[in-house]
This record gives sequence, C-alpha cells and structure tokens, in this order.
Amino acid sequence: MCGNFAAINIINKITHTMKRNNFFSLAMLVMMLTTLLSAHASTLENAISQMLQLQVRYDDPVAGNLPFPKSPVQVPEVYIDGYTLTFDTSCDGCTLRIVNAEDEVEYTTIITSSTLVLPATLEGNYEIQIVRDNWCFYGDIEL
Repeated sequence: MCGNFAAINIINKITHTMKRNNFFSLAMLVMMLTTLLSAHASTLENAISQMLQLQVRYDDPVAGNLPFPKSPVQVPEVYIDGYTLTFDTSCDGCTLRIVNAEDEVEYTTIITSSTLVLPATLEGNYEIQIVRDNWCFYGDIEL
C-alpha cells in the first residue's frame, strides 16, 4: 500500500515538472523512480527466494477411500524465514511433519494458523510434509 502512494507522489511530481518544462528536474525524478523500482524488485526477489517449492503425491490411496478430485490439487504456498513458516494458502487442520534423511519424523503438529514457528532444536536438511486428507505436499528445507 505504501509503495502505491510513493508511486502516485512520483507521478504527480513528474506531471508537475513536465508542465514547467524543466528537463533537469524531470531527469532527476526519472532516476529516483528507477532507483525506487529497483529497490522494490530486490525486495520482491528476496520474498520469492524464501518460498518453499512443494511437490504433491497421493498418500496411501487405500486408506480413507477418498475419490480423486476432478480438478488439480492446489499446492499450498509456504514461505520460510528462519524457523517461521507462513502459509499464504490455508492449511488449517493439516498435519505438518518434519522428516530427517533416515525417513524418521522428527517433528509433527497440526497447523492451526497462518504462521508456525518450528523448534530451534531442528538443524540440518529435512523434508517438510504437509498432509491434507490423503494428499502430501512435500519439499526440502534447511534449518
């Protein structure tokens, strides 16, 4: 929201500058706008690099006898910052598992909100699993 107000202010200044036909001021405003956009792109790139890349598999198709959906399953959008997971897609009621390299579950919990803090005792490379019904969304994380 704040970025929109900054862009509107810059556009208003450019319009005002163009009315005065002051080339130097216009050039300065264009340089400021370029700097603002590159800073915003850098922030956006950092947020994207923290998004977990999850895959999906059907977990135990015999249990529960749930039918296959007629449309693709929506993979949750999950971001990690240190030990904090943020779920952009609702995962309330899903089971979260952290699995080590020996396929042992080191941590499990039920997701009840849009953020979850993992225990600081977890260190190393793990597989994260989010289980919804018979669907398992999984990917690699490093803590």
